[in-house]
Amino acid sequence: MNDDAVQRATDILLTGGVVVHACEGVWGLACDAYSFASVQRILELKHRPIQNGLILIGGQATDFEAELMDLNPEQREEVLSSWPGPETWTMETHRFPVWITGGRGTVAARVPGHEQARELARRFGGPLVSTSANRSGEEPSTCQAEVTKNFGADVDFILPGATSGSTGPSRIRVAGSGEVLR
Repeated sequence: MNDDAVQRATDILLTGGVVVHACEGVWGLACDAYSFASVQRILELKHRPIQNGLILIGGQATDFEAELMDLNPEQREEVLSSWPGPETWTMETHRFPVWITGGRGTVAARVPGHEQARELARRFGGPLVSTSANRSGEEPSTCQAEVTKNFGADVDFILPGATSGSTGPSRIRVAGSGEVLR
């Protein structure tokens, strides 16, 4: 992991920028979850409606402590035992804005198994938007060359790296019921 590049990406995120980064199986577009302007840029890049909501990543499970506290002990343990890893969970939330939740009272969150993605969120200091680097209806980018071709001119930084070898985007499940959404 290139610490200087991770720090540069973090600095860009802290000033409202959009960064492309590798994750477990695909590349992602990242920004500050609380910056509407940054989220709007990502939605425009993806041609994605705000109503779909966005996935957040954290550097550690405590980044989602408020949501985890609303789960019973067994549900919380199921979520925590899957992190870090490519498992995204939807949980009730009261703190994330509509441009993250898509107008629902839930948020899709995970602590990635990809060390560099986790470090990026850790250095940022809280949850980051991390949505697959693709336009709606297209396949997510799986290598740096592909993401550079598709988004290089439209983002503020591409964090050098590689996926960790998983296939495809993370699985999404409902905390509490375990229902698989994707």
